[in-house]
Amino acid sequence: MATPLRVVPSAWTLSLVLLAAILMPACGGSGTSGGGGGGGNPPAAPTGLTATAGAAQVCLSWTASTGATSYNVKRSATHGGPYTTVNSPTGTSYTDTSLTDGTTYYYVVSALNTAGESANSSEVSATPTVAPPDVTITIDPSTTKPISPWIYGINFYTGVTGAPPHLTIDRAGGNRWTAYNWETNASNAGSDYIYDNDNYLSSSTTPAEAVRSFVAADQGLGMASLMTVQLQGLVSADENGPVSVTNPPDMTRFKTVVDKKGTVSSAPFTTTPPTSDAYVYMDEFLWAMDQKLPGIFGANPTVPTFVSLDNEPELWNSTHLEVQGSTPVSSDNYIAKTITLTQALKDQFPDVVIFGPVHYGFQGIYNWQGELSATPDGTNWFPDKYLPAIKTASDAYGKPLVDVYDFHWYPEDYDSSGTRIISLSSTTLTDAQVQLIVQSPRNLWDPTYNDNGNSNPWVFQELGSMPIRILPRLQAKIDSEFPGMKGISVTEYEGGGWNHIAGTVAEADMLGIFGAQGVFAANLWPPSGTYGYALAGFRVFRGFDGANASFGDTSLQATSSNVQNVVVYASLDSTTPGRVVFVAINRSTSSQVTEIDGQSLSGTATVYQITASSAQGQNPVHPVQVGQMVASGTSLTITLPALSVSTIDIK
Repeated sequence: MATPLRVVPSAWTLSLVLLAAILMPACGGSGTSGGGGGGGNPPAAPTGLTATAGAAQVCLSWTASTGATSYNVKRSATHGGPYTTVNSPTGTSYTDTSLTDGTTYYYVVSALNTAGESANSSEVSATPTVAPPDVTITIDPSTTKPISPWIYGINFYTGVTGAPPHLTIDRAGGNRWTAYNWETNASNAGSDYIYDNDNYLSSSTTPAEAVRSFVAADQGLGMASLMTVQLQGLVSADENGPVSVTNPPDMTRFKTVVDKKGTVSSAPFTTTPPTSDAYVYMDEFLWAMDQKLPGIFGANPTVPTFVSLDNEPELWNSTHLEVQGSTPVSSDNYIAKTITLTQALKDQFPDVVIFGPVHYGFQGIYNWQGELSATPDGTNWFPDKYLPAIKTASDAYGKPLVDVYDFHWYPEDYDSSGTRIISLSSTTLTDAQVQLIVQSPRNLWDPTYNDNGNSNPWVFQELGSMPIRILPRLQAKIDSEFPGMKGISVTEYEGGGWNHIAGTVAEADMLGIFGAQGVFAANLWPPSGTYGYALAGFRVFRGFDGANASFGDTSLQATSSNVQNVVVYASLDSTTPGRVVFVAINRSTSSQVTEIDGQSLSGTATVYQITASSAQGQNPVHPVQVGQMVASGTSLTITLPALSVSTIDIK
């Protein structure tokens, strides 16, 4: 049962002081009792008891006793007792709250099973104290922004081992889909795999089965889907192996994409198109998908299916030499192709939500891979050409033709040896590597971040040594040049640190950024190998209680006095009035006393946390509950362990 909060001058303060350092297996560890029923003997007395004092509380942890099923935590105001049992946890940590600062408390712990209770452990003591905050977070509850449900996404969800539950959108995209022929399911991965025409996406001969099965699986999981339509112009005509790239394209091996069937054929749409002709129709593709899964492109589908305009077009002349040849697609040609295809699709499904242009990265956004003469603060980036052209065509058509501005983001941050952070997959990283990983998400938004520590900061330099802040830059262009768009999507991204707590910190930070910046959709691109620490970043926001608890759906503006060390993402929940959820990230290598001010709080605050020590041995890596207390007023103080992510659920 929670106990009332103490009164301090000028404010009610909730002090949730957790680990002082990640090396200490204190509260927030994932330990459990020793297991077993104990046979006929009580367990041995616990060992390794430690006590860490904070503001108005003491955090205790101990080593599990073999055979124990629970423990008695006992407290005394005097050395040597007598002791009073204050809690009986089943795990090996406990936070004793609502204590008096300046008073010394003495603790012992005993272990229990069905055979009885052990002797007490050795005694420890601690004296709670009030520490001044290292960081102050200021919440402005009057500045809010809806959080899109579609930012919690991944690519090819069903193929990801250990994928977290409660994700919201799945994408079938990438190089493999550019030359996909929906009529036969043949495709070609281009330079990703020997320019091979094959049946990799599906061995079925049922038209569109590679996509239908993907969308159907997502719908069964309650997830939205993002499918790819073919814009480049040619798709695989067979599944007969490698295609010559000596003089591409070899038109004996490919078929021509036609956006609107009626422009070349009077035949009606069919779900079983003939495969002997020279064409593959895109509007018929969407029509066939709707026949197979009715309503997926409608105005209010239960679970929507969005449409992506191909993949990374600036690189077609290298990734898809077999169909594009060595000449890049020009920005003018690409924009014209986009308008023709989107009109054909919206003729069939006026409410379908279309993502484009699906940039591969910064150079595509900035200057269309070198074609344009962009300047850092100019209105001469590719979006400045693309957005007005799409707006003009949309105005003439009567509705937006492209709904979401889509790009991919693979951080261009490199350590001192020149290794990119998305290649840092070791379980051990240097402090410098860790900081590169955990600071890199700031390039998405932070007007104060100068790409510090990056040995090859070429994006920063190309922007005139000004902060990259790619999301606000793009959003400003959209607001000015095509305000009818729904927003931005980042349908491929990575952060590095795949097997290290740094990966959890970075992924959680990016998800928080996507919500705070109003991003419409986002999908992690899973790297090769293992990446459980990155996936844990999703669990901080979705299902952090081990069940269904999630971050709120309305973002509150939160400003940090030291964003290099600590950032907090704040939310309200429209379905539960009065509920407030914070995600607090400490990217520094020392604990940070963090005061969060400005948001009215009422109820019980429950803290869930991931630290380096709590993650050890977990599979999957996930938050653990570490404390609970009554919350009231407009101020909350929490000590964040080094390199940690904490979810604070107040309701």
